[in-house]
Amino acid sequence: MSTAPSRRPDLLAAAAATVTVVLWASAFVSIRSAGDAYSPGALALGRLLSGALTLGVIWLLRREGMPPRPAWRGIAVSGLLWFGFYMVVLNWGEQRVDAGTAALVVNVGPILIALLGARLLGDALPPRLVAGMAVSFAGAVTVGLSMSGEGGSSLFGVVLCLLAAVAYAGGVVAQKPALRHAGALQVTTFGCLVGAVLCLPFAGQLVREAADAPVSATLNMVYLGVFPTALAFTTWAYALARTTAGRMGATTYAVPALVVLMSWLALGEVPGPLTLAGGALCLAGVAVSRSRKRAGAAPERVGTAPEPRREDADRL
Repeated sequence: MSTAPSRRPDLLAAAAATVTVVLWASAFVSIRSAGDAYSPGALALGRLLSGALTLGVIWLLRREGMPPRPAWRGIAVSGLLWFGFYMVVLNWGEQRVDAGTAALVVNVGPILIALLGARLLGDALPPRLVAGMAVSFAGAVTVGLSMSGEGGSSLFGVVLCLLAAVAYAGGVVAQKPALRHAGALQVTTFGCLVGAVLCLPFAGQLVREAADAPVSATLNMVYLGVFPTALAFTTWAYALARTTAGRMGATTYAVPALVVLMSWLALGEVPGPLTLAGGALCLAGVAVSRSRKRAGAAPERVGTAPEPRREDADRL
């Protein structure tokens, strides 16, 4: 019973990561729905403005103040790479390749996160993390192959998705040090603002397209900003502050499996046996990567960031 209080931060971080994965998976369905009416840049800007407004209101109500000066470099870099460049390029890439190919290419990201985290942040690469990543990547490949039977994937679209994966990895690794100095809400709010400023050149497109877009497409865009951006990026930052970048990156391998399920339920796309098998592999790999050694073993946080600030414990 005495270990219950020490387990609470781990349980909260796991819950936050779960919320992130589920909402990011739902974003693929919403992007597909809104992408018929909005161009990549306009959709990214609308999503970021909705997210920034939601986060800004919460930030003001909680009176968290401005991030400390040492956090700004990581906030700016993650805002440019992840909130800005990533969202535009991913929207663009998904208009040129099928969902399976996009999921396969973007899931190079967790591998890059683990490697960059080990090289730049000194994160450990424990055997369980490496094994789990290998299993999940095999599952992502299986899902990608099973969903790309129609063909027609453009090389340019694949390159765009690869650029999105690189931006995603760079943004995560840049965000991790910022979370040592600022809270999850601060880092997410101002990162989202940086991304929105980067996308302001698409403002004219957004205004024109919003005038003609169906209400459902606009609602999907707002949903993307409020939930997969404002909420999910905050829960991501909360969990990232409490574990390694590599472990968090491996968690997102569950996204393709959930996308398959959500597409099945929302769009009527019935997955085949190979797709289901790939999804099961993705989830199994996440379970392996996040598992810990039993009693007596040293925790796998050796060489990672220090414990999060005490005032962050009750955020979210």
